[in-house]
Amino acid sequence: MTAAPNPGALLEVAHLDVAYGDLQALWDVSVAVGEGECVAVLGSNGAGKTTLLGAIAGLLRPTAGRIVYAGQAIQGVPAYAICDRRLALVPEGGQPFPDMTVRENLELGAYVGRARAHAAANLARIFQLFPRLAERAQLAAGSLSGGERQLLAIARALMSEPRLLLLDEPSLGLAPVAVDYVFEVLGRLRQEGLFNLLVVEQNVSHALELADRAYVLEAGRVVRHAPASSLATDPAIRRHFLGL
Repeated sequence: MTAAPNPGALLEVAHLDVAYGDLQALWDVSVAVGEGECVAVLGSNGAGKTTLLGAIAGLLRPTAGRIVYAGQAIQGVPAYAICDRRLALVPEGGQPFPDMTVRENLELGAYVGRARAHAAANLARIFQLFPRLAERAQLAAGSLSGGERQLLAIARALMSEPRLLLLDEPSLGLAPVAVDYVFEVLGRLRQEGLFNLLVVEQNVSHALELADRAYVLEAGRVVRHAPASSLATDPAIRRHFLGL
C-alpha cells in the first residue's frame, strides 16, 4: 500500500525508489511531513528506514520518484546544499567527533553560511536547552555517555537552524533511562516549536507518543499510514513491534 502524500506539505516524498547497485531498498515509498508535525517511520531492521532518510538528506540518489521540500525538488541536490536549506539529519548513533570538545562539536553545527552569523546566540540558547552539555562544554565528546552523545548530536543539528529535523534511531544502543530522557527532551523541544520532525525508530512506544502520524515500512514498502494514536492501540502493531 502506498500512502498518499499531502501536496501542501513541508516535505513530500512521492513514489520513491532507492537502490544499492542491483539491490533495491525502497519501492514506491510516499511520505509527507506537514508544518508543525512530528511524523514517525516505524519498521524492523532492514525495512529501509535509514535509506529513506539518506535519500531525503541527499546522501543517496533515488532511482525514481521525487522529493519536494519547502516547495522545491531536492532529489539529486548535494547534501551540503540541502543542509543549507534548513533541513538537518541526525545520523544513527549521533556520530559526534569524539576528539573534539562538546563546544567545538556544537560550533561545527553552525558551519553553514546562514547559521554562522547567529552561532554565538544559538550556542547560548543550546546551553539553556541542554544544561548537561553546558556543564560538559570543555570535555571531549568521546567521554560522554551514550545518552549525552545523542543529545549532543541533536543539539549540533539545531545549531544549523533547521526547519525540518531528520532523526535516525535516537534510542539505538541507549540504556532505558537514557532513552526516556532523550524522548523527554525531544517532546519539550517540539512544544517550543523549534523544528518539524521526521523520526525513524524501532522503539515504537516512544515514537508513537512523540508523533502525530506514523508510517510503517516493511521490506522497503509503506504498508500502513495512520495517526500515531490509532497505531498505538492497533493489535497488529502491538503484536508485531511490542510483543504484546
